[in-house]
Amino acid sequence: MSTDLKFDIAIVGAGPAGLIAAAALANTGRSLCVIDPSHPHAAADETDRDLRSTAFLQPACQLFSEIGIWNQIKPAAHRLRALKIVDLAGTPPRFRDARQFEPKDLGLTEFGWNILNWQLREVLLSHLEKQKNVTLCWGRSLQALFTRNEFARLTLTDGSRITCKLAIAADGRSSGLRQAAGINVDITRYGQKSLAFSALHDVPHDEVSTEIYHKGGPFTMVPLGTVGARHASAIVWMNEGPRAAALLALDVPEFEAAMNLRTAHLFGPLTLASPRGMFPILSQKTQAFCAQRVAVIAEAAHVLPPIGAQGLNTSVADIAALHGLITPNNDPGSEKLLNAYAASRQNDVKMRARAIDLFNRVTRSDNPALQTLRLHALRAAYQIAPLRKGIMHAGMGPR
Repeated sequence: MSTDLKFDIAIVGAGPAGLIAAAALANTGRSLCVIDPSHPHAAADETDRDLRSTAFLQPACQLFSEIGIWNQIKPAAHRLRALKIVDLAGTPPRFRDARQFEPKDLGLTEFGWNILNWQLREVLLSHLEKQKNVTLCWGRSLQALFTRNEFARLTLTDGSRITCKLAIAADGRSSGLRQAAGINVDITRYGQKSLAFSALHDVPHDEVSTEIYHKGGPFTMVPLGTVGARHASAIVWMNEGPRAAALLALDVPEFEAAMNLRTAHLFGPLTLASPRGMFPILSQKTQAFCAQRVAVIAEAAHVLPPIGAQGLNTSVADIAALHGLITPNNDPGSEKLLNAYAASRQNDVKMRARAIDLFNRVTRSDNPALQTLRLHALRAAYQIAPLRKGIMHAGMGPR
């Protein structure tokens, strides 16, 4: 790569959010580059082993349609036609109640679509590699940031420099670009960890995403396709940290017995279908969504507990906000535009983080009074139509 290149936009980070941002902003006609220290194409064996997935709600799918990538994503995605909440209590966990929320209440035919992460990545990379206004810079990291009123200059680890009108931090919760821009974060730690994996089961999921509540946090099952004659679901299982670590250390038969007990055998025998990953549960919010010539998006801006598919969908809302502000001819990194971006995202993220924080604290508790409150809240949220619709609208995010 040349030692000194110029673009309208430079995106640091090629995770899902960085690649989606690149696809969206390339659609505006602006020249851009994507910078990442690794090459994000799937490893040769990943397609067989990695069943981790992301559920995109309808607003995200609408953005994908607007920027011309939905027809490439949809064939690999699995429909989420409803959401079921199941309440368990006691030891061992026993069924108390369940309610199924339907998208028809919002005038929709489904809440969204679920896609394997490696498939999403391959679709996005294939799309970006065909865009003449996109340059993909692999094997390089940000080393230094220099900004002035008119431009930002990024020095990379190979000594090359990129001058742009807007630099976008999409490089995760420990974002180097955000730190280089002098933006701090506020962090709330819950002492929880989540286990992420996929499982096979005999009882059909019927394209329904299911959240099973008990102490420690939800056991969330998001529909995938079928493997042989069995149904597959992507699972996120939240627990207190020590419990999650103990589960991770179990041999496969013992782990399968534990997850069958945790789900009260509602889906028949669950068998592990992928490696298990463990991740800390925290809430992290940036103190500013922009700085001079820098916009902060996705996990560089906010990290939320994995409840209600809010994580990457909130990130896509950041991208949609930028996409709606940047035109083929305006200054994408002007102070006015960045302030408008920040104003459009700050309150939504703040309110979403507060709601998820409260929800997590109530649903993880083993206090009998709070468990009773959880049950009554579930019933009220379903039975009172305006409340039910309001909760679903809020969960879908801005459109």
